Amino acid sequence: MKGTSFTQKDKQWMIRAISEAKKAFEEGEVPIGAVLVCEDKLIASCHNQVEQLADATAHAEMLALTSAMASLGAKYLPHSTLYVTLEPCVMCMGAIRWSQIARVVYGASESRFGYCSLAPDSPHPACIIEHGLLENECRELMLQFFEQRREK
Repeated sequence: MKGTSFTQKDKQWMIRAISEAKKAFEEGEVPIGAVLVCEDKLIASCHNQVEQLADATAHAEMLALTSAMASLGAKYLPHSTLYVTLEPCVMCMGAIRWSQIARVVYGASESRFGYCSLAPDSPHPACIIEHGLLENECRELMLQFFEQRREK
């Protein structure tokens, strides 16, 4: 659902995710950042590392989930919120579902590879999903990245 009443804390966490996406951009990675928060505490802050790790599964969300689970010593994250700059793909949403995250907030929608168009029933039924937080900033990073790649 499109978020209409994001809090200041939501905005702060998404700004942190955008900062991670900018790191990815600088490293030549698709600029997606993710931040995982549990009870207002930062647990993981990651960005895409597909090229760096030569791993198609090294999406920001996957790395954030793995880092958070290792940090908390838990396989489920029911009191957590994942902030991500772009709508998760089906793979990431599957992992989000299995981890039982309470809430996902993403910035920009992804019509080609996002879970909404490919597998809209993939989120856990109890997971609250909101989108549109700092959407323009998140989308602009993606547009700049792919425009720059086309110029090369």
